Amino acid sequence: MTDSPAAVRRTSARTAVDSLSAGEARRIALAAQGFSRRRPADPGVRHLHTAMARMGVLQIDSVNVFARSHYLPLFSRLGAYDPALLERAFLSRPTAARSGRYTEYLAHEATFLPVEDWPLWGFRREAFRAKRGEFWGRTSSARTLDWVRSELQERGPSRPAEIRGDAPGGKGGWWEWDDVKHALEYLWRIGEVAIAGRDGFERRYALAEHVVPAELLGRDLDRATAIGELVRRAAKAHGVATAADIADYYRVKDRALVLGAIGDLVEQGELEPVRVRGWERGGRPVPAWRHVDAVLPRRIDTTAILTPFDPVVWFRDRALRAFALDYRIEIYTPAAQRRYGYYSLPVLTGDRIAARVDLKADRAASTLRVQSAWWEPQARRTEDVEPIAAELRAAAAWQGLEHVSVSGWGDASAALTDVLAGHSAGVLRHDAGRTDQVPLGA
Repeated sequence: MTDSPAAVRRTSARTAVDSLSAGEARRIALAAQGFSRRRPADPGVRHLHTAMARMGVLQIDSVNVFARSHYLPLFSRLGAYDPALLERAFLSRPTAARSGRYTEYLAHEATFLPVEDWPLWGFRREAFRAKRGEFWGRTSSARTLDWVRSELQERGPSRPAEIRGDAPGGKGGWWEWDDVKHALEYLWRIGEVAIAGRDGFERRYALAEHVVPAELLGRDLDRATAIGELVRRAAKAHGVATAADIADYYRVKDRALVLGAIGDLVEQGELEPVRVRGWERGGRPVPAWRHVDAVLPRRIDTTAILTPFDPVVWFRDRALRAFALDYRIEIYTPAAQRRYGYYSLPVLTGDRIAARVDLKADRAASTLRVQSAWWEPQARRTEDVEPIAAELRAAAAWQGLEHVSVSGWGDASAALTDVLAGHSAGVLRHDAGRTDQVPLGA
């Protein structure tokens, strides 16, 4: 979405526009995401719920080179929590005696979100129905849907493989996305089916009434009301944001409704127009808004490894504007053409993105491999290297790995190797890419 001065005209009753420095805007944004809080000594499930409430959604990703993406935002905010807590809270299936607290939907990309938010997403479910309903209304496709519904009614929550069997339409298809899988995904998108936990990383599908509390079914909000609420939540989760930032948080593409909702929130006193120095396009300020509950910490005292799908950096325009982070994931880039590595992760130090590291968990060798390490333009190299090295040791320990290896690739690699070696009893070396294997120190 392109920000427009039209959104500002909705706020003409407010004659004064506050001004923020770029650093103040970063600190507000990070505080809104929970980074101004001290990490708990022993993170428990209550801390996971609190962090989730601030973020609103937790994006899911299958890449498991270091840790799957949905585990990382909670580590970034809470430190070394037990991953089993996330699995019990987010992945375990609901039972007859206990409804799940979270389910999954396309609230950004595929995300975990509170099941109580079910009525918010009726407009998106209807959009999917309108887009694909004609195809699924055809005779053979409709028979497949009916068969899948009856199987879920009889079986309860099921993996696709459990109900694939002798489904109408036969088998086959790319990546095993056969007719049954396609039917399940369509029924999920339109809300007849919901996700009832996972086995490992494989979804369990169930009829919506077996997952979503009865009082939430059939209570979808109208499109304008739902988008207004999502705009309010996104603005609060960002702390300070442009209209494009706000729209991207929940991937809302209706520009008019987003700008209208921002104007309504200004009139209601929940948002305030601000000017952030350095947030410009074509030499002109980009309109921005601050949530009235946003706080401006004097400083951010944290170091955190971020997933590419953390709300702090998942919108690339905002990452560049707010953090000077020009960020692209290089998974699909041929190895010889990669600039930073397969799956490089931004590293937050204070209110700056100071570095990026490409991490790989070598579980057979019990080693966290730093495949590359690079300084970012806002790095303060001398003071940042120690906390980043400490965070790498913490990340390795969180994943149950005994060693850290730093390759020679990247302009931050040598400094990190020196610091890690200084905190260990000795340095072990191996030949793969001239890496220095450093046992974790106390």
